[in-house]
Amino acid sequence: MERMTNVEEENVFLKAENKALNERVLELEARLSSNSNNSSKPPSSDGYRKKPALPKMKGGKQGGQKGHKGRTLQQVENPDEIIYCDPGTCGCGHTFSEDEMVLSETRQVFDIPKPKLEITEYQIYKTICPVCGLVHKGVAPEGVNAPTQYGNSVKAYVSLLNVQFKLPFKKIQLLFGDLFGYSINESTIYSATQQCYKNLAKSEEIIKKRVAESQVVHADETGLRVAGKLHWLHTATTLLDTYLFVHEKRGGIALKSDKSILDRYTGWLIHDCWSSYFGFKKVKHALCGAHIIRELEGLIENSKSKWANVFQMFLLNVYHMPHEQRVKRRRSIVEKYRFLCAMGEKEEPHPKKSPHRRGRNKRTKGRNLVERLLREQDAVLAFAFNNEVPFTNNLAERDLRPAKVKQKISNCFRTFTGAEIYARIEGFVSTARKHNRNVFSELCDTFNGYNFITK
Repeated sequence: MERMTNVEEENVFLKAENKALNERVLELEARLSSNSNNSSKPPSSDGYRKKPALPKMKGGKQGGQKGHKGRTLQQVENPDEIIYCDPGTCGCGHTFSEDEMVLSETRQVFDIPKPKLEITEYQIYKTICPVCGLVHKGVAPEGVNAPTQYGNSVKAYVSLLNVQFKLPFKKIQLLFGDLFGYSINESTIYSATQQCYKNLAKSEEIIKKRVAESQVVHADETGLRVAGKLHWLHTATTLLDTYLFVHEKRGGIALKSDKSILDRYTGWLIHDCWSSYFGFKKVKHALCGAHIIRELEGLIENSKSKWANVFQMFLLNVYHMPHEQRVKRRRSIVEKYRFLCAMGEKEEPHPKKSPHRRGRNKRTKGRNLVERLLREQDAVLAFAFNNEVPFTNNLAERDLRPAKVKQKISNCFRTFTGAEIYARIEGFVSTARKHNRNVFSELCDTFNGYNFITK
């Protein structure tokens, strides 16, 4: 009898151990199969085979779509140089006169002239008044302070290369030497970006004000390596304005700091369900549907979840549904949403207490997602019943992505000041592009004391 009891106890122990091992195997398999389509991993981790963030409708046509404005090179009316290609002499020896020839066709070649620096010399004269003996001296234009210096166009050019095109100082120095024959100092490049940063202070304040007054704002954050430590680049962005700032923290301390605009914002805030955003009670919250789709995809692929599959199809159907139909069918959409969440509650295992572990009971990814969908129902469905609310938070992610490219090239920012310089100039450049402005011209104007935002 005693031996039987030992066998039963051992059997119970082995079953529990087998269950734990199976759960561990499933967890490791889920890690191996995770990608940007079914988890929070970035697209750069997928290698060369990437899928779109959202499934495309069947029957779509490849190539340029109807109404797409092409960018084909068009001939201009006034070319810089005209070269005449006459037919020459006939085989019989006759030479054609201008009156005998008519223009048959024109062909234009767009090319880059040989780059060179334009050097302007300011000759400052002085004189002595023959009557009173006072010495008078001419005055150079404002900003011309040294015997030799680079002009504002050069400063704008190197600032653009460093921030927007992510070139390190050394590569800018090499490129500048190849193009213009002058090896610009790295310290000169840094000084140019520093001056650009200072000149853009007023522009940034105007951008912050416009973002704070917008009806819809996208918010997100990404990690930055600054001075050997993890910092965070935050964004609050709209269709026309981009505001970026760097902070040591990711959560509430950063979002409620004087750099952030969220404390005074009252419109729609689109985000990825980071808990710190829910600390702002005056805003109307809307969650990124693409993130939810990816989480559901992960459950479908790794756990063969039935409710996740049905919920994903439901969410995509609502997304593709015309806005007028969503409003008319609001009641049925909400009821089906709750029904599918209840289905998920039954399918996903309940939280279980881990031995010798304090805090919340352990939850699976599916259980966490279900509870979040129930808790944030209004934020998840905000896109469905409010035409101004987009389905995804892709706008914020696109405005943060250049910083990841910058880090891949330069690895990190050496100083916090360098990161702040990058954030302000990148935010201005992004804003200029959203307004279809010529970025180089706007940076040149910035060094001259004004730009399209401030003038």
